[in-house]
Amino acid sequence: MKFGRVPLDEAAGTILVHSTKAGGRTLKKGSVLSANDVAALRSAGIAEVTAARLEAGDIGEDAAARRVAEAAAGPGLAPGTAFTGRCNLFAEARGLVVFERERLDRCNLVDEAVTIATLTPYDLVEPRDLVATVKIIPLAVAEDTVAACAAIAAGPEPLLRIARIEPKSAGLIQTRLPGTKERVLDKTVETLRQRLAALDSELAEERRCDHDEGEIAAAIADLRDAGCDLMLVLGASAIVDRRDVVPQAIERAGGAIDHLGMPVDPGNLTLVAHLGDVPVLGLPGSARSPRVHGFDWLLRRIVAGVPAGREEIMRMGAGG
Repeated sequence: MKFGRVPLDEAAGTILVHSTKAGGRTLKKGSVLSANDVAALRSAGIAEVTAARLEAGDIGEDAAARRVAEAAAGPGLAPGTAFTGRCNLFAEARGLVVFERERLDRCNLVDEAVTIATLTPYDLVEPRDLVATVKIIPLAVAEDTVAACAAIAAGPEPLLRIARIEPKSAGLIQTRLPGTKERVLDKTVETLRQRLAALDSELAEERRCDHDEGEIAAAIADLRDAGCDLMLVLGASAIVDRRDVVPQAIERAGGAIDHLGMPVDPGNLTLVAHLGDVPVLGLPGSARSPRVHGFDWLLRRIVAGVPAGREEIMRMGAGG
């Protein structure tokens, strides 16, 4: 791309670099100057402008932005209209923003001319929310650069997607020890009901029992028979070991422990398990509070069908 001061006699067909007033008109940055534009500039007493001219192998900023945005847009995302070198990606559904941070970095490392900015991974978005923006820095960029960025963004699957929220029916087990107050358990029910409702899900069943391995195992079996999509176990005493009461009860009911603990606070003592294809979460007492919790991070993933296994949990420390 050629860039610099251009006499008006040579300005027709070039790209205006800076917005310029010409009499009663404002010619905007990025405009391709027509013969009428040049005449207006001359009438305003302007002898030359700063302009750019595309060369062989260059792509204009809007076309380049659109091409990279289309390559990056996976399920649940739609590119908007490209303007001033920018093309935004908008959510088409309620769900979580999912992408590989390493691949995003690779796109941004190709050349300073092409940038992609996104929301944080696993942010919850609504339809029409702005999820990402592709911005071309100069007025034009080399075809090879655009091709390289688009290739990274496109495959083998598009860089960005929305994992749609799928409503779940949850069951809750709360245990008691001597001195446990029923009003605390009642308040917990309401807090968890609100958390689930915020993700289009419902607390369909609740069971209360003593903090005893056998009783918890029986309650888990009961929730399984009730058809719950998700089970939550909130013990009167926190889970501190895989051999503790709650994990032993889950295994006694036929479940398996996936992971204990997470690098998120509050939420360090969260247990992740499964009974068949039903997720089972053992929650610490801190989950009784409406404060944002590691449990919320897991719950979002579960209702959106996003993996929440051992490795995913152990990578949650950044920002945790």
